[in-house]
Amino acid sequence: MSVRFGLRLGMACLALISLSKAGLSQTKVGVISLQRAVLGCAEIKKASAAMETKYKPRQQEMERLQRELDGIRQQLQTNAGKLTPGAEADLNAQGTRKQRELQRLNDDLQADVTAERNEILGNSGKKMREVVEKLAAEKGLDVVVEEQGTLFFKPALDLTADAIAAYDKAYPAK
Repeated sequence: MSVRFGLRLGMACLALISLSKAGLSQTKVGVISLQRAVLGCAEIKKASAAMETKYKPRQQEMERLQRELDGIRQQLQTNAGKLTPGAEADLNAQGTRKQRELQRLNDDLQADVTAERNEILGNSGKKMREVVEKLAAEKGLDVVVEEQGTLFFKPALDLTADAIAAYDKAYPAK
C-alpha cells in the first residue's frame, strides 16, 4: 500500500468518523474528480489548444534537427570506411553540434511548457475549488470528497459534470 493511498484512506476514515458523530443520516456528501473537472473545462481546452499552437514552431524545429541528425547518422553508416578521416570527423562534429542543439531546444521547450501548464492548472484549480464550494452550498452539501480517495460512491453523488458546467458559466473561455 502506498503512503499516498494510506494517507487518503486515513483522511477518509477520519472524515467518516466525524460524519458519524454528526449524524451520518443527516450529512449530505458529494464526490468530485477534481482533475477530470479542471481538464474538462472549456477554458482549459482552449488554453491547451493555444499552447499547442504557440509551441508548434519549436516542436517543428526540433523535428527538423532530428531529421538532419538522422541524415548524418545515415551518412556515417552508409559510408563507413569510405570517408576520409577528416570527412568522418567533420560529420561526427556536425552530429554532435546538432545533438547538443536538439537537447537544448528540448530542455527549453519542456521547461517553458511545464511552467505555463503549471500556471494555467494552478489558476484553474483555484477557481474550480471556489466553484465547488459554491456548488456545495447551493446543493446543501456538508462535505465534498475527491473521487480518487473514495472506495465506493453512488453515481448520483458525482458532482464532476455539474462542476464543469458551473465553471464554464462562471469563467467562459475567451
